[in-house]
Amino acid sequence: MRAVQITEFGGPEVLTVVDVPEPEAGPGTTLHDVSAAGVNYADTHQIENSYLAEQRLPLVPGAEFVGTPVGGGQRVVGLLDGGGYAEKVAAHDALTWPVPDGVSDEQALSLVLQGSTAWHLLRTSAHLAEGETVVVIAGAGGVGSLAVQLARRWGAGRVIATASSPEKRKLAEELGAHATVDPALADEDPKRFTGALREANGGKPVDIVLEMTGGNVFSGSLSALAPFGRLVTYGMAARQQTPSVPPGMLMQKSRAVIGFWLAHCMARPQMMDAAMTDLLQQVADGQLHPVIGGRYPLSGVADAHQDLLARRTTGKLVLDPAR
Repeated sequence: MRAVQITEFGGPEVLTVVDVPEPEAGPGTTLHDVSAAGVNYADTHQIENSYLAEQRLPLVPGAEFVGTPVGGGQRVVGLLDGGGYAEKVAAHDALTWPVPDGVSDEQALSLVLQGSTAWHLLRTSAHLAEGETVVVIAGAGGVGSLAVQLARRWGAGRVIATASSPEKRKLAEELGAHATVDPALADEDPKRFTGALREANGGKPVDIVLEMTGGNVFSGSLSALAPFGRLVTYGMAARQQTPSVPPGMLMQKSRAVIGFWLAHCMARPQMMDAAMTDLLQQVADGQLHPVIGGRYPLSGVADAHQDLLARRTTGKLVLDPAR
């Protein structure tokens, strides 16, 4: 079967389409024909070997798919521990969910890693309370575009999104953000970024920040928190070392810094079930609107990664294994 495989770590240039043996389904798993595979920012870290879990070569990237069991059956969306950029995958039955009619492959894929992350960031980690102010870093991205909508649906008093271009800031506002901020302010000075976030909140500090950049954005976001505010960090997009946080800085304002990695929810399938069941139903009911960024042929996987790294994309990117 055709699959994207890497035999050395690096950038998008190491992604190549090759023929590899089909995976074999073992106990508790099912072999699926893949109709679409999801692309995530974490995949760019995986091929560099710069993410939280050490990678081993050779590897087929990809952690999510939509497909049907080989031989026929219900279309499902599923989560994988790798191997998604391929024509066929063997998926754990406990980590697949039926896709309702009317929900597209792209919409379903937007929910597996990115939607579940947004759901748990707000529900499990930040414990969003009605009326609180939520800042969503990268509010036009895959996680951010869903987090903006969920925060509004779940009663946030004010939602502030950051986005790197006027077009992305407009999109974040269309999705429900009350105000937007250019994250480039953090490149100049974290204090300017702090000031911009507070200005967007009527001059007041904010309650929750969902942060996936690191570096100056992390520092500026932390300083913007109100007493009992929570910063939830779930990414390292800037590929910069995030500054250490002195205990006194947290105690001084009763602030919290919380780390989140969806892999820990995967080890507790009931946590994934809670998020996926709710999210799929919201999309089916027309209450949640995933942003679809583009469908690339499997042979164009390097272009998808380049576009992600260059911040040219919004929403969800998927690969078509038939092309």
